[in-house]
Amino acid sequence: MNKEKISQEKDNVGSAGEPLSRRDFLKISGSGLFIFIAPGTFGVMALEQPGRGYPTDFNAYLKIGEDGRVSLFCSKIEMGQGIITSMAQMLAEELDVSLDAIDMVMGDTMLCPWDSGTTGSRSTKFYGPPLRKAGAEARAILLQMASEELNIASEGLVIKNGIVSDNTDAARKVSYAELVKGKRINRQLSGVPIKTVSEHTVSGQPMLRRDARLKVTGEAKFAGDIRLPGMLYAKVLRPPSHGATLVSVDVSKADSTSGAIVIQEDNLIAVLHENPVLAQNALELVVAKWAVPEAKVNNHSIFDYLKKAAPEGSTYVEKGDLPDGHAAARQSVESEFYTHYVGHAPIEPYAVVATVEDGHVTVWASTQAPFRVRATVAETLEVPEENVRVITPFVGGGFGGKKSGQQISEAVRLSRITGRPVQLAWTRNEDFFYDAFRPAAVVQMKSGLDAEGHMTFWECDLLFTGSRSSEPIYNIPHFQVKTRSASGVHPFETGAWRGPGSNTNVFAMESHTDILAQAAGMDPLVFRLNNLSDERMIRVLNAAADKCGHRFTKGPSGMGFGISCTNYLNTYVATIAQVTVNKSNGKVKVKRVVCAQDMGEIINPQGAKLQIEGGITMGLSAALSEEIEFSGGTVHTDNFGSYQITRFADAPPVDIVLIDNPEIPPQGCGEPAITTIGAALANAIFDAVGARVYTLPMTPDRILSAMG
Repeated sequence: MNKEKISQEKDNVGSAGEPLSRRDFLKISGSGLFIFIAPGTFGVMALEQPGRGYPTDFNAYLKIGEDGRVSLFCSKIEMGQGIITSMAQMLAEELDVSLDAIDMVMGDTMLCPWDSGTTGSRSTKFYGPPLRKAGAEARAILLQMASEELNIASEGLVIKNGIVSDNTDAARKVSYAELVKGKRINRQLSGVPIKTVSEHTVSGQPMLRRDARLKVTGEAKFAGDIRLPGMLYAKVLRPPSHGATLVSVDVSKADSTSGAIVIQEDNLIAVLHENPVLAQNALELVVAKWAVPEAKVNNHSIFDYLKKAAPEGSTYVEKGDLPDGHAAARQSVESEFYTHYVGHAPIEPYAVVATVEDGHVTVWASTQAPFRVRATVAETLEVPEENVRVITPFVGGGFGGKKSGQQISEAVRLSRITGRPVQLAWTRNEDFFYDAFRPAAVVQMKSGLDAEGHMTFWECDLLFTGSRSSEPIYNIPHFQVKTRSASGVHPFETGAWRGPGSNTNVFAMESHTDILAQAAGMDPLVFRLNNLSDERMIRVLNAAADKCGHRFTKGPSGMGFGISCTNYLNTYVATIAQVTVNKSNGKVKVKRVVCAQDMGEIINPQGAKLQIEGGITMGLSAALSEEIEFSGGTVHTDNFGSYQITRFADAPPVDIVLIDNPEIPPQGCGEPAITTIGAALANAIFDAVGARVYTLPMTPDRILSAMG
């Protein structure tokens, strides 16, 4: 597509204010891989947001087509978390249209407002408020326009499913489509309130996933499904270890393969072919010699290595005076916890399709951060960001790992060199090798108790884990949390992993809390309630305990029940796990999990339950089996044969209690529950066999060692 044509088509989307025909839309979208798109629904969009904030113009979030369908432009992407449904519910509620009338356009940098990415369970929490405001303002303006059209005062009109009618004569009516005629609404109203929860009829109702049928039938399109005319499949030469340097390379055999194109540019050596299998076969003919640095650390020595490398650190949060807390303590307890590197292991490895032509770039990417990808492409090719369009199809899981990286740069470079569209899809081995693992970490705890079992002080040192969820949730008069971290310490890249930092921190803090309960001679439920003053947390904990129906006693009871709770970015969670432990081989069977969650107002109860179930299921294997084995920069774990994730047979019954709290705006849902499962299992294992495991994952060997 040439530059002049793109400019003309942008004008059709922008200043002219007229909707695109489906034919024109398909031209600029490449292959039309938008989610729930109907013809004639595209209009003005804000292509850039100065200052990188969400726009205040409601037109940036929605467009009413000539056929009455509403396009919702969502900067967040859909990777299984279900916002494709809940975002539509919020707009349908405020705009007074049918949920079925909304078409989702997600993660398209040409059509959607700028956004930092889909991370941290923040989609509904952050994108929901401006989306709701946009819907409320648009509805108020449409009501105003209908009043003028029908010559009836606004107070005498009612709206239902995008139809405005006289409340005394239903025959006198006008539709949103007739009012707008597919054009941009060039009016604004300030201070329009959103609906109260008591007025809701769509938001807050349980809804099935709108993408379910597409996914179970195979119709859903992912980046690896993109096919463009003349497209080449790329396979890139990879080093055997992080930090390895290329000594020599011979590509002559690959170069002689029929139909293969061999590229050598700087540090990029790739083989491309119209057939992906032949591209891989040709790559295997490349003869390369590498210099691999000496391994200084492995998964057995990592924790001593981290403790030696940790700097003095800094205080993250504190209260009171620690010497006073020590003086008030009748007894004190120290403990140290460890978590290994963990992979994201999404069902869909990274994939990207890129086409570069005349200085303009279109990229289809499996990413959680399309605007970050756009910036990477612009920097790589030295073109303006406005010349780059990133389209995000469905994403098959991300968990914090799919952002922007070398696969993006490699794909656009190869497309520019060959002058053809290029697909670069990682193998599972590449996905593990280049994954930004959850960092291995150490947490050092020290606390004191008075004669009544109240905590008098709390000291927590976080080594190479983030600070999220590390603020004490209990009523402790004197505490200090310190973070100790440094760059360049890990032998490979690390990054956010579902509930970043919180998984490690809550595992340590809530395991330590159980140790304190035992020291105080109290059962773990009573001990927690004895040290809590936050009414939200007390309510959540009691809700989980009531649903569980188990009467706790001082551990270990032999019954195998464990508790864990946290405040995850203002979402309150309490989890109770029930396990059995085979004392001869150390294997754990999770019998049941109960989880109560208060995330403020609930948009889609059905979707919320699915997210909590998913988080718990993912957390099971992270707590019991997932561990990256490595030596220096060499990653030995390279596929699911050596990396065990939760199977269907491992998944226990999960009981969920949703505590609707409409006084608080919607908070995060997808990540909170996973952060509590590690400690709940550790505490349940202790209750079952009296063995305290201080390291994640709690493998059978580690459990046997703790028992021994």
